Amino acid sequence: MEIDVMLSISIFTTMFGAGLLLGFVGAGGSGFIISILTTLFGLPIHTALGTALSAMIFSSVSGTISHYREGNIMLRSGIVVGLFGGIGAWVCSRLSVRIDEEVIQYLTATVLYLSSAILWLRMLFLNRQQKMSAMANETAAGVEDYPVSWITAGVIGLLCGALSGLFGVGATPFIQISLMVFMKMRITQAAGTTMLVIIPIALAGGAGFYGTGNLDFQLLAVVLAAITLGSYIGAKFTRRLPGTLLKVAMVSIPMLGATLLLL
Repeated sequence: MEIDVMLSISIFTTMFGAGLLLGFVGAGGSGFIISILTTLFGLPIHTALGTALSAMIFSSVSGTISHYREGNIMLRSGIVVGLFGGIGAWVCSRLSVRIDEEVIQYLTATVLYLSSAILWLRMLFLNRQQKMSAMANETAAGVEDYPVSWITAGVIGLLCGALSGLFGVGATPFIQISLMVFMKMRITQAAGTTMLVIIPIALAGGAGFYGTGNLDFQLLAVVLAAITLGSYIGAKFTRRLPGTLLKVAMVSIPMLGATLLLL
């Protein structure tokens, strides 16, 4: 697919604005990216899915390094969940192209609405864990003080990877809430470990879409440049604007993406 100069500039400008929002809330925003590419620029949904999923590779690597230095990653659990997630993403990315474009668009919108609900639940968990932390001393962040359950990790990885592969979303809320509920991680550990998990999911899913001809590297480069620059600037407003606005934006962005897909 050839992208002319004017279209590239339009996509860059729009994605820069999206990056400001995503940087502010600290989200990958793949679903938001998909909705913009398909609704505003009329790109094929499967191309948008492959582009959004592949774009997460770079942001996830950067986030993983940062969280690892902060001691927020449960390394063994993250590797196991990520490997199974990569399998699920690769298989389902190749299945995704067989689903009718209109159907996959509605299904992706549904997943984004679910993401908003999961983010709201995540905030409830965060509030509860903050109260618990105030009453008890916790072990050092990032210390793996319990064995990895291969069955639990495998199921979480396969299901979340399948979501990413089918719908091009990062499945971040689903991964985080699963790690907190089923693997008993604290919110900081779940946030850091999720970044690690997304790397193999994005790599495998991107490879799957590339293998089916639904990954355009020119488009990916434009989206990455705009999102990276916008996110860097947007992140500077996270601590400068009211916390209530941040929470509302976190839940609203996936909903906005879903609504755009349904227009």
